[in-house]
Amino acid sequence: MASKVKNICEEKISPLINQIGYEVVDIEYAKKSDGMNLTFYIDNEKGIDINDCEKVSKLIDPILDELNPTEDQPYVLNVSSPGIDRPLKNDRDFARNIGKEIEITLFAKVNGVKNFKGILLSFNSSELTIQPLPDKKQKTTLQNQITLEKSKIAHIVPIIKF
Repeated sequence: MASKVKNICEEKISPLINQIGYEVVDIEYAKKSDGMNLTFYIDNEKGIDINDCEKVSKLIDPILDELNPTEDQPYVLNVSSPGIDRPLKNDRDFARNIGKEIEITLFAKVNGVKNFKGILLSFNSSELTIQPLPDKKQKTTLQNQITLEKSKIAHIVPIIKF
């Protein structure tokens, strides 16, 4: 059911959100401590604040009531910023992070390593290439570029430095 709800929202709701100047980064329909939650993660070039979330919520709430994507199952509607440390999920996320430091966790080890930190050099539909950063824990030094298959990546996020 989760994928059905997400598909309906991507098809029917995302274009409306895009029309008012926001990018739908992700849609999640999942069980949380307060029951089922339907969360729209939005962004734009200026960033997102509470007023943006409220504006989008007010726009989509009546439309969701009419569409009824959860088939009368109760849910909590959330509209949120994906945050500065949001996972990289689509080509736009990858393009935005070219030349920046990222952290990658694989589903399974490759050459004995499951976690990588590096500078994102390039990507395409099936793989990405990084320049590894030195890792004090694993006592590794800079090495040649590494190319990883996207299908083997469990999680990938930017490294945030303050």
